[in-house]
Formats: sequence, C-alpha cells, structure tokens
Amino acid sequence: MRKRKAGAGGATPSTQEVTRVRTPRKENHEVLATVGSLLGSKRVKLQCMDGVVRMGRIPGSKNKKMWIHEGDVVIVTPWDIQDSKADVIWKYTKHQVEWLERKGYLK
Repeated sequence: MRKRKAGAGGATPSTQEVTRVRTPRKENHEVLATVGSLLGSKRVKLQCMDGVVRMGRIPGSKNKKMWIHEGDVVIVTPWDIQDSKADVIWKYTKHQVEWLERKGYLK
C-alpha cells in the first residue's frame, strides 16, 4: 500500500482564492437558502432568504456529485405548482460563502 506524500492533496485553504462565484438568477426564480436539516431520501429542509421554509429535493443528476450537510448554503429553484418545495441546483464552498457575506448577498 502506498503512503501519502506530505504535500499531496491539493491547495491549502489559505492559498485558495475565489475567482468566480455563481449568484442566483432572478429570471430563473433562483433563491439562496441554508440547509436546516437532512430528511433522508435526497430531501432537505431549507431556510430560504425570501423568508419561506421549504422542503428541498436533490435531483438525481446531482445526488452523488453534491454532498450536502447541515448549514451549507445552496441555490434553490422553487416549484411553480407548490411554493413550499424546491430543487437544489448549486452548493457553495466555504470560501464562496465568505465572498457572498462580504458582498451582502447573505444577511
């Protein structure tokens, strides 16, 4: 079995900088949200920035690619027929969340 080298594993958090951050698009009815709790079966409880608590669904195309935990900041698209439900379409990294806070997107 191989041993890991000391410097292997990618960039350190102090040297990583944010170059481009995806923001919610109003024309697509996208909203920023914070994950409140995990409900199981690809479902999460979301506290959206528009003041609505929604049940979020992680679509199958993003299920294994996007690991979501409590407290993560995500972009969601509310359903047209049921405003209390939404699809999770994007997850922010820690550095991107710090950028959003500095620019005033998160309150």
